[in-house]
Amino acid sequence: MKALSIAATGMLAQQNNVDVISNNIANANTTGFKSARAAFQDLIYENVSREGALTSDQGTIAPTGIDIGLGVQTSGTVRLNTQGGFVSTENDLDVAIDGQGHFVVNLPDGGRAYTRDGAFQLSAEGQLVTMQGYEVDPGVVVPENTKSIEINEQGVIMAYVESDPNPVELGQLSLATFINDGGLRPMGNNLLEGTAASGDATTANPGDPGFGIVRQGYLENSNVNIIQQITDLISAQRAYEMNSKTIETADQMMSTANQVR
Repeated sequence: MKALSIAATGMLAQQNNVDVISNNIANANTTGFKSARAAFQDLIYENVSREGALTSDQGTIAPTGIDIGLGVQTSGTVRLNTQGGFVSTENDLDVAIDGQGHFVVNLPDGGRAYTRDGAFQLSAEGQLVTMQGYEVDPGVVVPENTKSIEINEQGVIMAYVESDPNPVELGQLSLATFINDGGLRPMGNNLLEGTAASGDATTANPGDPGFGIVRQGYLENSNVNIIQQITDLISAQRAYEMNSKTIETADQMMSTANQVR
């Protein structure tokens, strides 16, 4: 009887499912967070009787076979890259992406990461950085005595310095897109890393064809639907209980068989 091991794979799969759902719920208020779902696939099958096998000397064949599946496994976690809602912050350095793309971040080791979190800050040197202090690419330095900063929809950053009525252009934010956004690897701290599965980054200015625009004074909320997550959590719990019941039933059958005299 393979029911014990088959049901065990089902329980393990639902544990992974609950882990993914709990991470979604935990990040319901994380800026720019994209919810994920667990994807499953069946395991290999034990072929007891092959489909299409001859059943007589007259050439008749079996229309079906006997294939016993060996359970389920988690094949991956699929990130859902739908647009999150906007929340107004009235902060000059808060920027949200409306549409496709990620902000580009330069890491201390020379690598690059990508994020939808536009809650930017200024370093001690006046450089535009993330909450972790990583440089936003391309590097933008805000002059001293800057009274206000404006960022238009195309990502052009302008500073009003002291009493000068004319703004100083400091640079322009760039966005990156990927052929397969789902192939990006989450690094934590709202950062994603490019991989062989995501393909190379394509960078351009906000508002270019295929790229979103940026909105100053806003942040993008997570796209987590709490009601859907709770519903999925209940479904995962029920599936876990059913697999547990299968193990209990298989154990009772084996106990009954052992008692046969």
